[in-house]
Amino acid sequence: MSEKDKVDNQNTEEIQVDTENEGVTAEETQEEENSHTSGTEEEVLNAAMTELQEKHDTINDKYLRLYSEFENFRRRTAKEKLDLMKNAGSEMVGEILPVVDDFERAISSNENSEDVEALKEGFKLIHNKLLNLLKNQGLKPMDSINQDFDTEYHEAITNIPAPSEDMKGKVIDVAEKGYFFNDKILRYAKVVVGQ
Repeated sequence: MSEKDKVDNQNTEEIQVDTENEGVTAEETQEEENSHTSGTEEEVLNAAMTELQEKHDTINDKYLRLYSEFENFRRRTAKEKLDLMKNAGSEMVGEILPVVDDFERAISSNENSEDVEALKEGFKLIHNKLLNLLKNQGLKPMDSINQDFDTEYHEAITNIPAPSEDMKGKVIDVAEKGYFFNDKILRYAKVVVGQ
């Protein structure tokens, strides 16, 4: 072998050794980077998981509080509604009590009285007092006499021959008066219709 060949072999061996060393160095470097990167990724993932858990806990807490408040509101509203329904008529009953007192006084005074006109006048006064009280609460009597028969407001209990031609199909008599309460029909008028 010539010297030149020896030098070339030696250079080739050195390059191979360097390449092997570089491979080892590259592998070691890659492993170091992987271990360093995986440690960092793990920390980032743990931090993200912790943050998400905190957000979840906060949202869940808000949800539970809101749900509890709603349930309390629902129960309170239902209780208030029941109380209102139980006591809705108490104001009206309180206003009717003076009329009941008037009736009791009229009954006790009528036991000894023989003046028929005074009795009639007393009952008319009590009747008017009661009607005014009911009107103030929203009650309005239905005016049906001599009106056209209308099934929206009237119930015909019977038909009779009309006294005149213009009274045909009209209300001739009212057996039971109809009433509106706050512009809604409370009771239909029972009427006699001309035929």
